[in-house]
Amino acid sequence: MIGDIPVWLAALVSGLAVFGALLTLLGCVGLLRFETFYRRIHAPTLGTSFGAIGVLLSSAVYFSATSHRFLVHEILIFLFISVTTPITLTLLARAALYRDRVEENDPTR
Repeated sequence: MIGDIPVWLAALVSGLAVFGALLTLLGCVGLLRFETFYRRIHAPTLGTSFGAIGVLLSSAVYFSATSHRFLVHEILIFLFISVTTPITLTLLARAALYRDRVEENDPTR
């Protein structure tokens, strides 16, 4: 036992948290490495979504095992992230495409 939780639970929670953090880190690295704006917007969006899922699963497992509460906070956060992230991606892409068309830039390069 580590503190008041079993070792298997601590390992599971830690693994999920690290998995979510690594996915978020991959999204950040993709943001830095890709050349054009249109390529850059995909990596952080996927990193944020899937990274948040890993961290939320970690939180859900920990708090459901230790405090025996319903997972309202985690479910709401997941819903808000899964709804707002694609909408933000779409709005940013449309704004950039509109800017490129007005400035007569080629958005495919």
